[in-house]
Formats: sequence, structure tokens, C-alpha cells
Amino acid sequence: MRVASMAEVKAKLSAYVREAGESGPVLVTRNGKAVAVIVAPTDDDDLECLLLSRSPRFRRLLEKSRRSIAAGQGQSHEAFWKKAKA
Repeated sequence: MRVASMAEVKAKLSAYVREAGESGPVLVTRNGKAVAVIVAPTDDDDLECLLLSRSPRFRRLLEKSRRSIAAGQGQSHEAFWKKAKA
């Protein structure tokens, strides 16, 4: 993974975006500390996964679902798909 300072990235953003697409993520630092990562999604599904993984609202929904399942309030796989097809 390439590491670049904020100043470098500001000066050559398009080059770093291109590099992220060709070679993988670019870690952006400020004063030696990581502050961002430039990642090029491979397709729409990858983009959706990246965005959802950082969404506080989606994370809360997943946690609520996990608690519900742990409390025995979930549905079986079969029941879910039967309901989904209806």
C-alpha cells in the first residue's frame, strides 16, 4: 500500500486516484498520522459494501438485528425466504 502525505495528495490528486485504481489503496497521512485512505471500488457492489461498512445508521441496524437474533427473536432461513417470496 502506498503512503503519501496530505500535501503530496493535494498537489497530485488525480495521479493518486489513478494509482489507487491500478495498484490498490493509498494511505494519506498528515503529520505522520493516517487520516484517510483512497480506495477505488472494483464495481457497484464493491462501492455499496464500502459505503455501508462506514455508515453509522447501517451499523446500528446490524447491531439491533444481532441483538434480536441473540435474544431468540430471529426467523429461520426457511421462514425468511417463504415470507420474502410471498
